[in-house]
Amino acid sequence: TYDFIHADSIFTLYQDKCEPEDILLEMDRVLRPGGGVIIRDDVDVLIKVKELSKGFQWQGRIADHEKGPHERVKIYYAVKQYWTVPAPEEDKNNTKALS
Repeated sequence: TYDFIHADSIFTLYQDKCEPEDILLEMDRVLRPGGGVIIRDDVDVLIKVKELSKGFQWQGRIADHEKGPHERVKIYYAVKQYWTVPAPEEDKNNTKALS
């Protein structure tokens, strides 16, 4: 597993070869919980990536490029959250409900 992944224009580079979900799935697979990712790409691509990454329990934000806010290229940085399945809830009879 990896603690950190940096991807520079990877989604634009592979836009005609595979879906962004496939790239994110592989990144999520190799990134350890608590690990970070920085993705540099076009702002429209990053907006889609940010929405998709919520399904992977990543928390992140899009920031301006170091050349300023008028650049189309932005930076998305996120951290993979550690998560587990919630415990089953107890019903009125104090028995555990099956999910």
